[in-house]
Parts: sequence; C-alpha cells; structure tokens
Amino acid sequence: MPKEARMEHSELIRSLSERYDSFYLYDGARVSARAAHLQQVFAPVEFLYSIKCNPNPHILDTLFARGFGADAASLGEVLMAVEHGLKKDQIYFSAPGKTQRDIDEALPKSVLIADSLGEVGRIDKAAKAQGVCAEIGLRINPNFSFSGEGGHPSKFGIDEDDALALVRANPYENVKVTGIHVHVKSQELDGGVLAAYYGRMIDLARRFVDVCGELSYVNMGSGIGVPFADSDREVDVEALHAAAKAPLDAFRADFPGTRVFIETGRYTTCRSGVYVTKVVDRKVSHGKIYLLLKNTLNGFLRPSVAVMVGKYTDPAAAKSWEPLFTCDGAFRFTPLKEGEATEAVTLAGNLCTGTDLIAEDIHMPQLNVGDLIVIDNAGSYASVLSPMQFASQDKPAELFLSADGSVLVD
Repeated sequence: MPKEARMEHSELIRSLSERYDSFYLYDGARVSARAAHLQQVFAPVEFLYSIKCNPNPHILDTLFARGFGADAASLGEVLMAVEHGLKKDQIYFSAPGKTQRDIDEALPKSVLIADSLGEVGRIDKAAKAQGVCAEIGLRINPNFSFSGEGGHPSKFGIDEDDALALVRANPYENVKVTGIHVHVKSQELDGGVLAAYYGRMIDLARRFVDVCGELSYVNMGSGIGVPFADSDREVDVEALHAAAKAPLDAFRADFPGTRVFIETGRYTTCRSGVYVTKVVDRKVSHGKIYLLLKNTLNGFLRPSVAVMVGKYTDPAAAKSWEPLFTCDGAFRFTPLKEGEATEAVTLAGNLCTGTDLIAEDIHMPQLNVGDLIVIDNAGSYASVLSPMQFASQDKPAELFLSADGSVLVD
C-alpha cells in the first residue's frame, strides 16, 4: 500500500489491532484496480494470476471475477483454482518436477505445460490411461535471455532446439502440442527491456507455428515488476504496451485464433498489502534500544532476509534473488504513532534466534508495548514464504478489506 493508502486505513488498522497482535491487510479495491488497469491497457492480451505469490481466497475471487486465469505451480493450486470456479482452459499448470500423480489428477482439470521431455512421456501415459488425447503446452527454455543475449542453462523448461525437434518428430499418440510458455525473469522495471523481450517471444512463437501450425496460446510469462526501493520507478504500462504493440498486433492479425497471455502476481498484489505488528517488549542492552515485535521472521520473512543479506555482503550491490531478496531498502517501517522526538532503535522479533531481526538503528518516535508498526510491500511473496511453524507461535491473521469496507478473515 502506498503511504497515502496506509494513512487512509490507519484507524481501521488500529481497530483491528485490538483483536490481532500481528496481521496482513490486503486492500481488495486496489487489487482490482491494478488488475483492471492491465486489462484495459493490454486488451486483447489476457492475464494469468500466479497463485503462488498470494493464494488468499479473497484475492483469488477478486482476480478471477475480473476474468484472470490461473498460473498454477502445483496440483494444490490447480485444485484451488477449480474450487474458485475456473474451467480447464483457464488453468495452466506449469510447474517443474510434476509427479505421475500430479499429472494423472491434473490432466482433466487443467492445461498441462510440460517442463521436460520426460514429462511429455508421462503425460502421454496418463492420457492413454484416461482415453484422451492431451492438448498440452511446452515450457521453453529459449535461445535468448530476458535481456537479449544468448540462452542459458536452466532447471526450467525444455531447451528450444530440443522442443522443436520433439514437435517435428511427434512420437506420442496421445499428446498434441498446442501452446508454448516461457518464463525467464521476474521483477523487471525497465519497460524497454520488457518490450524487447515480448518481441523476441513473438518471434519464438512464429518459429513454433512454422512447425506446429497455429497455436492455441502463447504464454509470454511474467516480468512486470513493482517499485521497492525509493529510487525505483513504476513501470509505465501504457508506454510498454505502445512499444510492444506492433509485433503483438501483427501476430494477432496473422493468427487470430491464438490467445496471448501475460502472467502477473506481484504487480496486482504486492503494493496492495501491508503487514502490521505490535511491540511486545522494549529493552536496552549496552545502550542499544531493542523493540521486540510479534511475528517478524515467522510472520513476514523477507525483511529479515534483507538484513541477513546485509550481514554477508554490501546490500546496495547485492544481486536481486526473487522472491526472497529484491534490493536494499525494499520495505518501509512506519509507526502508527506521532512524535517529534525520535530515537535509534533495532526492530527484532520474539523468536529464540538472533536472525529474527528486521531493521537496525533506524529512527522512530519513542514506541512502547502495544504500539504498532506497519510494513509495506506485503501483498506478495510474504505470508506464503514465512516459516510460521517455527516455535509454534500464533500465526498472523490474513485480513481482506472489501470494496464495501467490510473486513473478511481467511
């Protein structure tokens, strides 16, 4: 949530803190607005929501109601999408390392995206047993990188040349390749890099059309990032679409029956969520002030990871390693207490480990037991990454602010 939205909900946050010592609050209206903006700018490109970034059921309902499909990273996420009303042609199961059970159960419920040559064979086996011809996609590890140089080894996908050879040979009776999927990077803020990548994706799709015939879909993957550090700037999606429009329009004109997908997760949810934690103790050690907070590392892991990175390297020069670490200064800690006098404090959690630390020597107004701190950029890769079983503490609540002002509890 941006600062102005956080202040708008400050009274609600204070009210909720009377019941919860730590909680996430997701702004449903903002999630919906972010999704609608993408759809308006990029129409008729379609969008898939990456469930793994935040599977909160109310967020799923919000995005699926807007017409988003699902990018599923597990059988569990396939079943989740089905439970929320999506049909088979709206669910794309693209995870690596699918087991035979995953494939058997997901085949009638989703569009399977094969991540390896061996997986194609396992899908063929499942399709034969179920008496169907499986129309599948291939996840491609292309002969180009996100930024334009040559391809790289990857745990994800089938190397482009191997995938083309597979399609030419067509050795399986119960499998038909009808789509392709590429995902090589997340959290890109340079619209020019994104537009050039989309152009290379369209060229890749044409190479597969030459072998397969017209495809049912081309999934260009994710990539549209969100600003974390103060120096980051929001992607201008209008300018991005304008830069990518010519190759996209030409491809759609040549192949009007092919759906074009972009995946998104953090763009719709990251800045739509905050994490709220309460001061549970205050202590001074050798002149240093510690504020102990409820559920830090075990409630919202990523700020703790950022501190760990800073212990071992120069955080300003550290490589982004999404979704665990993005950059130095990726989160802001805002006390819901005003005061002119400030003091340097270290924010730590209440776990029995020294790594439960989210900020050191930052200046805040004097806070005491019961005061609140709000952390931004908490709507994606937050709750789902945090080790909430650690020390068997109470878990933070996940709360969803509906457009009508009601608060829903997961």
